Amino acid sequence: MTKLTTKRPLEPPGGILVWLIVVLELITFAAGAAVFIYQKGQQPSEFATGAATLNQPIAFANTLILLTGGWSMATAILSIRGNSIANTQKWLYITIATGVAFLLLKGVEFGEKIQHGATFGDDFFHTIYFALTGFHFLHVLAAVVILLYLSFALKRGRYTSSDYFDIESGGIFWHMCDLIWLVLYPVIYLI
Repeated sequence: MTKLTTKRPLEPPGGILVWLIVVLELITFAAGAAVFIYQKGQQPSEFATGAATLNQPIAFANTLILLTGGWSMATAILSIRGNSIANTQKWLYITIATGVAFLLLKGVEFGEKIQHGATFGDDFFHTIYFALTGFHFLHVLAAVVILLYLSFALKRGRYTSSDYFDIESGGIFWHMCDLIWLVLYPVIYLI
């Protein structure tokens, strides 16, 4: 049986399901960011104290890391479209490496907070901070696992320039993680 690899005319890249997930996740994180901003207005001194404990250099580095990962993922998609399997593999590995780097740095930041006695449930600032950044951490972890699976499948010959739907879907999920961080970073660390 031949697998249908052509895209339906009205179907978005990656398929409708991945876009439904993206929209729902963006709504969820936007609601969380709105709660953070609202609570900051209600309790400015508590949020100023909490913000003083944030590790700005790590947050900025993580922003650059995710932007680099977004670029490498886009390059992986372009490579598979051009049927350059070796380049696709390379760019997927680079994207995975950026995800792992993000997770490690975020883990360091979480560890610093916990070491200084700041945990989920301590106050509004830390509760919302850990909820938003922890949930994002889980999304990046899921994206890394997805991309690892896709890179192994690519290595086994599963994908070509005419059949890369899953890689495109994985890329969209990865870019969702980028986009969410680009909302969280200014809301939590800069405003």
